[in-house]
Amino acid sequence: MKTGTKALSAQWTTWVPVAAALALVVGWGRHLPGFAVTVVGLCLVGAVLAAVHHAEVVAHRVGEPFGSIVLAVAVTVIEVGLIVTLMAGGGAKASTYARDTVFAAVMITCNGIVGLSLLVTALRKRVAVFHAEGSGGALATVCTLATMTLVLPTFTTGRPGREFTTGQLAFAAIASLCLYAIFIAVQTVRHRDYFLPVERDGHMSDPDEHAPPPGTRQTWWSVALLFVALVAVVGDAKLVSPTIEGGVESAGLPNSVVGVVIALMVLMPETLAAVRAARRDRMQTSLNLAYGSAIASIGLTVPAIALASIWLPGALILGIDATHMVLLTLTAVVSALTVVPGRATLLQGFVHLVLFAAFVLLSFSP
Repeated sequence: MKTGTKALSAQWTTWVPVAAALALVVGWGRHLPGFAVTVVGLCLVGAVLAAVHHAEVVAHRVGEPFGSIVLAVAVTVIEVGLIVTLMAGGGAKASTYARDTVFAAVMITCNGIVGLSLLVTALRKRVAVFHAEGSGGALATVCTLATMTLVLPTFTTGRPGREFTTGQLAFAAIASLCLYAIFIAVQTVRHRDYFLPVERDGHMSDPDEHAPPPGTRQTWWSVALLFVALVAVVGDAKLVSPTIEGGVESAGLPNSVVGVVIALMVLMPETLAAVRAARRDRMQTSLNLAYGSAIASIGLTVPAIALASIWLPGALILGIDATHMVLLTLTAVVSALTVVPGRATLLQGFVHLVLFAAFVLLSFSP
């Protein structure tokens, strides 16, 4: 029975990414009717589930924390391409698209993913355990990057509005890349043990940890299908975005809601992977995915957008408003109180989820 289940899993995780990619190719550049949008949406969900499966295959082969980095970086790189594409053809309203998407990614990862993972682990094990050293360093990197790229532009005076000057933007881009590179070096080489799952009672609680790793051929096949699935996720999200934009406009909602919805769809693979890790009592892996995705989202997006702004029309507005500053500050304080002890309960999970709910509510009703 298990063999049949694995064979079925291998089949659908192979053809679903291909089908989602074909839907992307067929629908690209066309106005899709309602039925076609539904089909693309189903392909999008299937591609997300397939991406999580293949990411876990790769992660089991390369081990932690490399597995978390694979998924976070792959999604972020393709997300950057989506942002640049939308900014290139989005007109004046696209000037805030990078800001809205990056800030939404920070709120989704630091509150949504972290809160949900803490909730799942605490319900099963009462207390979630992780390395405060690794998680604290990752959180400090997220807070520094978010403040430097999303808060400072609101207060600089070199240009009117919430924009950096060319020199300030160049510094922010280089500093973001440097921080991201140093974080990866610390996470994978110098202090790798800080980012490994915590043992309970001298042994790992995850039974899959003892399963034999996949072979080289299967791993590379999963890498290829992971890339196809992630391209399909981001591309199909762009295909359904006009429908979302139309719905947002007809409902009289702020334009930033589009960025929030797209970010939610794009970050679905990380969310599902983090929750599955939390169910296996691998809270450190969940935090690696959450904070690693936030760091990659800022550390790779800002430099790419800074470079693209050379030829992109219009302004590049990065500064957030006062409401979002309050949410970011509260997120930083609460997250610090969560990770410093190295242990968290159901309460911390609910606090983060309430913060995430507040972000979503204020995005729809500012």
